[in-house]
Amino acid sequence: MSRGVISPAEWASPRVRRPLRVLQGVLLAALLVVGLGPMLWLAKAAVTPTQDTLRSPLAIFPHGIDLANLATAWTRVNIDKYFLNTVVMAAGSWLVQLVVATTAGYALAVLRPRYGKLVSGVVLATLFVPSIVLLVPLYLTVVRASMVNTFWAVWLPAGANAFNVVIVQRFFANLPREVFEAARVDGAGPFRVFWSVVLPMSRPIIGVVSVFAVVASWKDFLWPLLVLPDPAVQPLSVRLPALQRYVELDVFLAALAISSVIPIALFLVFQRLFLRGGALEGAVKG
Repeated sequence: MSRGVISPAEWASPRVRRPLRVLQGVLLAALLVVGLGPMLWLAKAAVTPTQDTLRSPLAIFPHGIDLANLATAWTRVNIDKYFLNTVVMAAGSWLVQLVVATTAGYALAVLRPRYGKLVSGVVLATLFVPSIVLLVPLYLTVVRASMVNTFWAVWLPAGANAFNVVIVQRFFANLPREVFEAARVDGAGPFRVFWSVVLPMSRPIIGVVSVFAVVASWKDFLWPLLVLPDPAVQPLSVRLPALQRYVELDVFLAALAISSVIPIALFLVFQRLFLRGGALEGAVKG
């Protein structure tokens, strides 16, 4: 029998149920305004003239819609080039993080090497090290490796993500080991078990890691600013603040709206994995 603050008998009473329904509706509306309000305002401001945004920022298209802002941001501000740089940077970071997280998680959770617990403890301990502490030695390493102004300077450090390794390891540890043993009896080696058994069963956690990796890379500012000083290879997160002083407000807001399309679309694509797959829940239970 389910228990809650309101008992079934009280919930059946109209005097209790109706005010609670109203309160739930108000809370839901407030959450929608707080969560979706900034994104909806940015979408509106991207197609609104500058004067309307400055004079009536909360008015809904007082003098119509100006779709030319999006075209101007895409062409004159060269958003297309920086957008492509961001896609390449995010795609490479996603691939490196996915390869490192899945292979490390598979080795620690399925293969279980002799010193696996020690390695897991070391990986977990790195989560307590502030990232800013590693900034200087990591930058010096990139400089000595002659990777400045190349995407490798962003891709390779992104792979050293202990959080992804930990959650993937926990998820793999909760998979039924009987399936692995059956595959080994059928003659499958470690790579075949990983590719044909583990990965197909791990779509939820792969989706979670993919969203985390792409969003983190897409919004990263400090590290790309340091290792990609050449504007020709910089992503949107670095170039847009530099271009703000040279473009009109409506064009700048249109550029911001364009830069937010991919993260939002990515979440909408993978939201089923969050809501249905229970990937994080399974990782935490491990």
